[in-house]
Amino acid sequence: MTNFQDKANFIWQVADDILRGSYKQHEYGDVILPFVVLRRLDCVLETKKEKVLETYNKFKRTLPDVHKVLLKASGLNFYNTSKYDLQRLSQDSKNLELNFNNYVNGFSENVREILENFQTDKIIEKLNKNKLLFLMVGKFTEIDLHPDKVSNHEMGYIFEELIRRFNEQANETAGEHFTPREVIRLMVNVLFAENKDDLKKKGIIRTLFDPACGTGGMLTIAKEHILDNINPKAEILAFGQEINPQSYAVAKSDALIMDEEADNIRFGNSFNEDKFVGKKFDYMLSNPPFGVSWKKEQDFIENEATNPGGRFFAGTPRVNDGSLLFLQHMISKMEPWESIPSGKGSRLAIVFNGSPLFTGDAGSGESNIRKWIIENDMLEAIIGLPNQLFYNTGISTYIWIVTNKKSARRKGKVQLINAVDFFEKMRKSLGNKRNIISEKQIQEITSIYEKFNEGELCKIFDNKYFGYTKVTVERPLRDDKGNVLQDNKGNVKPDSNLRDTENVPLAENIDEYFKREVLPHVADLPDGQAGAWMDRSKDKVGYEISFTKYFYKYQPLRRLSEITADILKLEKETEGLLKEILE
Repeated sequence: MTNFQDKANFIWQVADDILRGSYKQHEYGDVILPFVVLRRLDCVLETKKEKVLETYNKFKRTLPDVHKVLLKASGLNFYNTSKYDLQRLSQDSKNLELNFNNYVNGFSENVREILENFQTDKIIEKLNKNKLLFLMVGKFTEIDLHPDKVSNHEMGYIFEELIRRFNEQANETAGEHFTPREVIRLMVNVLFAENKDDLKKKGIIRTLFDPACGTGGMLTIAKEHILDNINPKAEILAFGQEINPQSYAVAKSDALIMDEEADNIRFGNSFNEDKFVGKKFDYMLSNPPFGVSWKKEQDFIENEATNPGGRFFAGTPRVNDGSLLFLQHMISKMEPWESIPSGKGSRLAIVFNGSPLFTGDAGSGESNIRKWIIENDMLEAIIGLPNQLFYNTGISTYIWIVTNKKSARRKGKVQLINAVDFFEKMRKSLGNKRNIISEKQIQEITSIYEKFNEGELCKIFDNKYFGYTKVTVERPLRDDKGNVLQDNKGNVKPDSNLRDTENVPLAENIDEYFKREVLPHVADLPDGQAGAWMDRSKDKVGYEISFTKYFYKYQPLRRLSEITADILKLEKETEGLLKEILE
């Protein structure tokens, strides 16, 4: 097996060959993924095994805490004190379950916690009961996942490919677990583009954070980008939180294998179990699940939204889509933007579908969140991506770049990039993923962002451009004879059935807009007064971003003669078909 696809295919075939009949297809992933992790850990520990065992046997009775000594012996962030590994387990079929439990319990505590999230004990018990454990162990000894043969980057691909396939079998949402790698590369390119000089400084330490980190792919690629392309000597500390137990276990095991601080990957719901309270980060990036309900956390979130210092004080979106809650959560992890003059600020990139751009009228939670972000000059850029990029959906998606410290040329402005045509067709679809952004196209999109020049694919607007005042327009109430009715103070009564609203751009004078756009279309009252008026007490300021409208290209209508010719041609063809049918 020479590449990650071959290895993923092999592992998938193991699942199909061994588990079919005893497990349902949607259960395959629960069994296979922990074995992939165990085999990877075995391969990483292979050359350290004897030294760790020797150290353990030497000090286990003389030292009250042998943990640090064992870490030094392994040269890693984890170890295993059992004499077994998968290879040795495959040599004793009679005592396999007992030996397997000894093997699992021999891991350091950080690995055991990962395996607990996989519920490995129940998996082993069921496999053994169905007489499949020995077969499974034997098969996994055939695949070499040593880092010399499979890089961490390739290992990430293997996990993602397997998870995608298993979730397709379970009719689950693969996109909740990971993001296509080329989308992440584009995100990190743009995220770090404005800060390259800072990242090139000697001795720098910078932090990364993903509040919905899945299997950890975004954090891995972001760190690799800095080290490979900007500063190989930078110290980059990655932090992540994940709600799915399997994805969390994969991400944490990946951190261990890469000799990262595994405790930086934490399990829980970012909305009501923030595992990084008070922690601030230099860079953040995330692809939170699209359209996921937050009803279970509604009481907690709405309570926090009443606190002026809470994460969700700007507003709460409708309960069936928590996307903008993730964005507010991430913004809360920035250095307070009031301290910008003395602080270095933070930057984040997040993937959304179209809903956060425009859903919600003025005064709604979504609109208020957009208003808060834009009026505080935090929205830097939005990139419209090609469709059919993601494994679980073909809908339009967008990258938002948000920062609390814009460069001088970007202050007060928002850049929109239309990259919907920057894609190549894949030779073979993966779920709903039929398109890919090539490396050359990633560089082209990044270049458009960096140049910050208006053109066919790039629009730059003042912040105020996206805002509007929703004004209530009243019309007079009339009786059956058409007479205008008044209240006891002589004021014209409004007719609620004729009540309307106008969205007046913030850049326009509301009174002038009203005279130009409304009054010419209504009849004056008998006494010469205007037949419509504004109730300014009901004014609401809203914000929306009609992305596609800004890049709309007018397509001239076809000439009538062309349309007529096509119709006649179709009629002629239809007559011929009808004749054939009757004959």
